[in-house]
Amino acid sequence: MFEIALYEPEIPPNTGNIMRLCANTGCRLHLIHPLGFNLDEKSLRRAGLDYRDAATIHEYDNFEAFNAAMKNKNLFALTTKGSTNYTEISFKQGDVLLFGPETRGLPAEVLETITTQNKLRLPMLEDSRSLNLSNTVAIVSYEALRQQNFAGLA
Repeated sequence: MFEIALYEPEIPPNTGNIMRLCANTGCRLHLIHPLGFNLDEKSLRRAGLDYRDAATIHEYDNFEAFNAAMKNKNLFALTTKGSTNYTEISFKQGDVLLFGPETRGLPAEVLETITTQNKLRLPMLEDSRSLNLSNTVAIVSYEALRQQNFAGLA
């Protein structure tokens, strides 16, 4: 099982897609506040986030609280500023995959806490800005799961 962490996600349908991914893979979802939307039941239904009850979700008031909770885990940040291709990493059960907000990515103060080798990127054309958040989460998490021979998945 892997830990999927979203730092200040902004777009409810992206988070909904990621909740669904976690519900179907057994990955745990960590949401780092502030969020760009409400997690109340009415807001969730309206945004199509009906997988909340099927996924294991943890919330944190800020990055410091999240980082303290993950202190003994290997943390990888996905960023266009990374130099390591995500396929060059040997992922292990319990690793944390951290993703930034859709409009701005992970801030410098968060990236400064992560070793250079653990700043990962997806290959793209040189002039590309970034991929959609939920697509990026799916690509990287399934690579991590593949490396574990999809343990526990049918």
